[in-house]
Amino acid sequence: MGKRALIDVPILLVTAALVIFGVLMVYSASADFSYQMYGSETYVFKRQLIWLGLGSLVALLMTFLDYHFWRRLAVPAMLAALGGLIIVLFIQDERLGAVRSLFSGSVQPSELAKLVIVIYLSVWLYNRRDQLQDINFGLIPLGVILGLVGGFIGLQPDLSALITVILLGIMMFFLAGGDLRQLVVVLLLGSVVGFIVLRSGIFPTGTERLGSFWVGLSNPLEYSEHVRRALEAFVKGGWLGVGIGKSETKLFGLPFPHTDSVFAVVGEEMGALGASVLVVLYLLFMWRALKIARRAPDQLGSLLAGGLGLWLVTEACINMAVMVGLMPFAGNALPFISAGGSNLLVTMTAVGIILNVSRLSEKKLEEQGKEPSYRAFVDLRRGDRRRRLSRSGRPAASDGGLSAN
Repeated sequence: MGKRALIDVPILLVTAALVIFGVLMVYSASADFSYQMYGSETYVFKRQLIWLGLGSLVALLMTFLDYHFWRRLAVPAMLAALGGLIIVLFIQDERLGAVRSLFSGSVQPSELAKLVIVIYLSVWLYNRRDQLQDINFGLIPLGVILGLVGGFIGLQPDLSALITVILLGIMMFFLAGGDLRQLVVVLLLGSVVGFIVLRSGIFPTGTERLGSFWVGLSNPLEYSEHVRRALEAFVKGGWLGVGIGKSETKLFGLPFPHTDSVFAVVGEEMGALGASVLVVLYLLFMWRALKIARRAPDQLGSLLAGGLGLWLVTEACINMAVMVGLMPFAGNALPFISAGGSNLLVTMTAVGIILNVSRLSEKKLEEQGKEPSYRAFVDLRRGDRRRRLSRSGRPAASDGGLSAN
């Protein structure tokens, strides 16, 4: 049997395609903004390349760092993420009515918190895999963890990041094999609490965005200015687009064309065809991430690969749905595509961890003289109850206290 590559080549190719797509769109969408703000058409583009280089190095490191190492790093990483969220509140670097960043907008701790919550919950759920059916040891402690992280994010305020963290917690609990009845109760309670919070005025922009969304569903002309401009871009793009760099909407009224609204620029310059290609790339990424999760050596690997893959694609789906008026405006970045150092760095870190799970899975199969099964149906929940390949010589460790136990 010939020697195989010890990584998942399809997800590597999809990631490369998304990165190239993103670099191209950042260059096209940011030129005017970059010139007006910094006096150089390529300032934002060059910064994105620097962050991409750094993110690629981190992804390479994560690819060869055994993911079981996160069992020791989960708590320090969570404390660091919480520390960043607290520091933001004291620094008070206010931008667009919120305090979310450090170093003049270069670093957003809430982006790190999303990555860390997936890692922490993966370790925590893995260590508690035999207690998840007990609400006192599973769902309630999970709610406390999410409430702590979400509370600090909510103080910024960053409603989109808060919603993302809650969704991640629910998805991770489901992937780990949590009781469906408990999840239904949580969703109902969460819906009630979310409605009360929105009506309370704690998130004034959230109330405005939700109201604008409901009105816009019945009459697109009543959408917010942001969504109307995005829809205008898609209409101008038609099926094949106006051409790379030729978008007019990004020059005349489309807010944040290189960050939040970059998908609208894609729609105008590459048309429905280019936007569809991007959607397909995200679907392929999710498919490969779940495949890797299904074949992971243990449940920790399954939770990491599945959770990180679902996180990135969920973020993408929210961003794209907002731009076409299918969801209230949320402010989520489009992974791999939107300009922004923090988002690109954590995205590439997530890719590296997924590749590491793939590498160790392939290595185990190679040691056993087996070929990888590319036709296996993805079913994480069933797989959690029917353990697959165990790592030799690695006893299940137990941690105490806050150590994700």
